[in-house]
Amino acid sequence: MAKVGIVMGSDSDMPVMAKAAAVLDELNISYEMNIISAHREPDEFFQYAKSAEERGLKVIIAGAGMAAHLPGMCAAIFPLPVIGVPMHTSSLGGRDSLYSIVQMPSGIPVATVAIGGGANAALLAAKILAVSDAELLEKLKNYSERLKEQVKMKDRKLQESGWKNYSR
Repeated sequence: MAKVGIVMGSDSDMPVMAKAAAVLDELNISYEMNIISAHREPDEFFQYAKSAEERGLKVIIAGAGMAAHLPGMCAAIFPLPVIGVPMHTSSLGGRDSLYSIVQMPSGIPVATVAIGGGANAALLAAKILAVSDAELLEKLKNYSERLKEQVKMKDRKLQESGWKNYSR
């Protein structure tokens, strides 16, 4: 049974939301992924959000661009955490999406990550789930250690090659 729902309003959001799926795969967290438009198919959207809890979802990651109503509408219906992922847009660079998601009315919170922040949305979902899952918490600690080691390796390369040869 899926613990996390990944939902996006359009397949153009897939490159960002795929990053969320990749992190959840790496941490071995079950998820479902759907393309549902809150504006173009409201009945399907309401069914998705209303049934999410009974389907076993604990967190929804919702990506949206421009008007970006999908995360907020999920949060209005789904009683558990919703993480919004604003998408980069051609007209305003994603600021429209960011503001739309982050400026929710009192009582309807949506945790919001950076524009295009699919990977961080998955990590935040994992941290929420890890509150009651010691094994997952250990996986997150190991993930952080791997990030730390990557930075150390990059610094070693810099120290050995110098900045002029670093990228060559």
